[in-house]
Amino acid sequence: MGKMTFTKQGRRVRAQVRRDRPRETRPVEEVVRALKTEEKGGREDYRERSLAIHGLVCARCGRSFDEGNRHLLTVHHKDGNHHNNPPDGSNWENLCVYCHEDVHSRGLLADYLAGGAAREEVLVHAGEAGGGGATGLSSLGEKLKKAFEKK
Repeated sequence: MGKMTFTKQGRRVRAQVRRDRPRETRPVEEVVRALKTEEKGGREDYRERSLAIHGLVCARCGRSFDEGNRHLLTVHHKDGNHHNNPPDGSNWENLCVYCHEDVHSRGLLADYLAGGAAREEVLVHAGEAGGGGATGLSSLGEKLKKAFEKK
């Protein structure tokens, strides 16, 4: 591609040839992998560091893992901040997938038992079939309409 500049009289002053940059010679997969690594900023290696520091044992139930099933062991951030990854591993605990799910679902259960918004929605869905001869889904529909009217 060339670039030309002209004088006020319309005469060509200079032609500048721009050569295309050399194309990338790496495979596409390698380029994508490098971009993903840059995007993560090294956050992914905390799992391996945590496994090395704390071992292949669940911190809650004490179940031991080996190389064949280590994928079932997850890293839980104690303070809930996934960006807080100190090199000493003080914010991590290794949990099996079952214990990890239990830890994260306790907040939902606490909201439900405290009478939060989630409880109100569950009570509307799980209510008994009301009077007026309506049964099954039709009474559920009526209860949903009433719940939305209140809001």
